[in-house]
Amino acid sequence: MTTCKKISLSIAVAAALTVAPSLLSVTPLGQWADIGIVHAAEKAEKKAVGQKKTTRVPAMRNRVYKHLALAQSTGDKEGVAAGLAKLDEVKGRISQLNRYERAMLWNFYGFMHYNNEDAASALEAFEKVIGEEAIPESLRLSTLRSIAQLNMMQEDYVKALKYLTQWQAGQKKDLSAGDHVLFAQNHYQIRQYQQALVSINQAIELTEAKDKLPKENWLVLQRAAYYETKQPLKVAETLEKMVRLYNKPEYWVQLAGMYGETEQEDKQLATMEAAWQAGYITKGTDMMTLAQLYLYNNVPYKAAEVLEQAMADNSIERDEKNLQLVSQAYLMAKNDDKAIVPLTQAAVMAKHGNFDAQLAEIYVNSEQWGKALQAAAIALQKGDLNNPGNVHMALGMANYNLEKFDKSLVALEKARLFKPTNNMASQWIKYVSTERLAGQQRGFL
Repeated sequence: MTTCKKISLSIAVAAALTVAPSLLSVTPLGQWADIGIVHAAEKAEKKAVGQKKTTRVPAMRNRVYKHLALAQSTGDKEGVAAGLAKLDEVKGRISQLNRYERAMLWNFYGFMHYNNEDAASALEAFEKVIGEEAIPESLRLSTLRSIAQLNMMQEDYVKALKYLTQWQAGQKKDLSAGDHVLFAQNHYQIRQYQQALVSINQAIELTEAKDKLPKENWLVLQRAAYYETKQPLKVAETLEKMVRLYNKPEYWVQLAGMYGETEQEDKQLATMEAAWQAGYITKGTDMMTLAQLYLYNNVPYKAAEVLEQAMADNSIERDEKNLQLVSQAYLMAKNDDKAIVPLTQAAVMAKHGNFDAQLAEIYVNSEQWGKALQAAAIALQKGDLNNPGNVHMALGMANYNLEKFDKSLVALEKARLFKPTNNMASQWIKYVSTERLAGQQRGFL
């Protein structure tokens, strides 16, 4: 089976790997609330991952808090540039800030640069946050995750994985489905397809265990990972789920393609036919694939109908090749009358005489002797024939039935010169010669 086998399963994977624009949805002030920072200065402790000792976090002084809060408020009201100017004022006195205050200053810079769609500057600022030694663990972890996602936006997936791994090491709870997806996206982008598959499968399993539906782009990524790891049956399994849950035309076509890839021809045809009936098959290439599937499965009349519809819709060209295919489908369906129109159109376009030769044979079969003679003559005139002996046979048979025995014998003698028609022509020569003699005798009597 050769039809509908190869499909591009990396289509739309880019969409599955897009970092959401709400990446840094928590404001710096909101982060303070999350980590227990109040307006008044207080102490916190940070426990290093894998270490028993604790590091004391310096206090956030109220006046520093007020300056940073003013910068954020200014940025919200007057724009990012004004907010950054206020941060620059604090930065001008950076030598007076303790380590935690410096970290929060960089944190504010990071958020403001991100809101200004300056991912590179945001990334630089957040890296400075984790560069400070004494910061709350929750701030360090949230910043590591932000850095990972910003690296994804910058398409530096190796770095993104590095920071995600550091972030995961500090987690006290199991990864969520969304966390596993982040890992899967980065593994896929650096062609670590097996690791990507492990992560995306975990994400989908966690989601389905809660009786929830996996997101569409997760299934897109799972499908692509199975394809890259050469697991076509699993690709088909994922596509079955995508058809069931999201019912997009392209998923039906891709599923049919994978059934062809895995030699499930019955399912392949059934899927394409269902998609056709649902109105999902609109592209010329897909309509051609369906027609070829019908021909392969001995349903030629439907193949011809699909091809004629495709040409009527201008989905495929009304050229020699396609017109010939339609006519061949009708001939396979034993409907010579319908085969004549497309074949005649193809013959008009063609410089060679092969289509005219085929018309001559059809006319002989349908006992249209005059049309057979005309088509055969045009075929010989154009030349470049694949089977010239057949044309001479058609001339011989048509002339015989018109009782033009001499012309019939001349054509049959020429047909006998070609190996494919030698035996048949010899038999007809005997028969026509006998009939001519009988006719002469009747005329004599």
